Amino acid sequence: MGGTGTGASFKANIEALARYRFNMRTIHGVTEPETAMTLFDCPLDTPILAAPMTGTPYNMGGALTELEFITAVIQGSRLAGSIGCSGDGADPTMFDAGLKAIAGENGWGITFIKPRAHNEIVARLRRAEAAGARAVGIDIDGAGLVTMVLKGQPVSPKTVAELRKVIALTALPFVLKGIMTPDEATLAMEAGAKAIVVSNHGGRILDHSPGAAEVLPAIVEAVGTSVTVLADGGVRSGSDVLKLLALGARAVLVGRPLVVGAFGGGTDGVRTVLARMTSELRQAMILTGCQSVQRVEADILYRT
Repeated sequence: MGGTGTGASFKANIEALARYRFNMRTIHGVTEPETAMTLFDCPLDTPILAAPMTGTPYNMGGALTELEFITAVIQGSRLAGSIGCSGDGADPTMFDAGLKAIAGENGWGITFIKPRAHNEIVARLRRAEAAGARAVGIDIDGAGLVTMVLKGQPVSPKTVAELRKVIALTALPFVLKGIMTPDEATLAMEAGAKAIVVSNHGGRILDHSPGAAEVLPAIVEAVGTSVTVLADGGVRSGSDVLKLLALGARAVLVGRPLVVGAFGGGTDGVRTVLARMTSELRQAMILTGCQSVQRVEADILYRT
């Protein structure tokens, strides 16, 4: 669950967010900020989503099964007015559990698939469609997961042509997660992705990569509104969420804090963490003069 190698990439996510502070403004008329938004035609009460996580029960000592954990994440997210993501891994029960949890919530979830061989991706894509998932994607940075290869589940980088071939096979909104440079954001757009997630995989893939907040503005500038830009990495509070929104993200994915929520209180624990972070987001919006999460200006930030 920690960062790879020296942990520099994991720390970079935290440090990049910490370098931004807020310009406090209280002479304005914002008293009831709006956190509602729509993503992939899903109406949400908050722009804070649950990131895809697998293998967490193993890392946390087995207090929950894979199904219990991801069910808490998917259900808790929906109760908080959000939407949760499920993931993929070397153990088939990881992907299976995610689909079961999403199907149990009438498809209210987003499924991510590892960058496997084409036929393996397509097989999982079809299962995601059958489960009713609202969107599907590939965490393309999963190409660096050594554990997948060690367990006989090879993953690899993909060309634009390979991605385009997969994306063309589904009518679901397709998300590429793990984009960290403007040129790859442009390539994702060319491949037909509906959205991208600016993410270094929580610092668990490549040592010494920058934090998501460092590269986000340039990526947003490169693609404009052609694709929906999401972001994750080091988000621990509603204030962190507002920083990423100000840097250009449309919505933000949160991972590790929801592990605490799920293991501490199951479904209600996840809901509570997301509700708390949304409350923190509202407070920060009031104190920076932001009326809506759909219109957050960069000038609320002060760069140290």
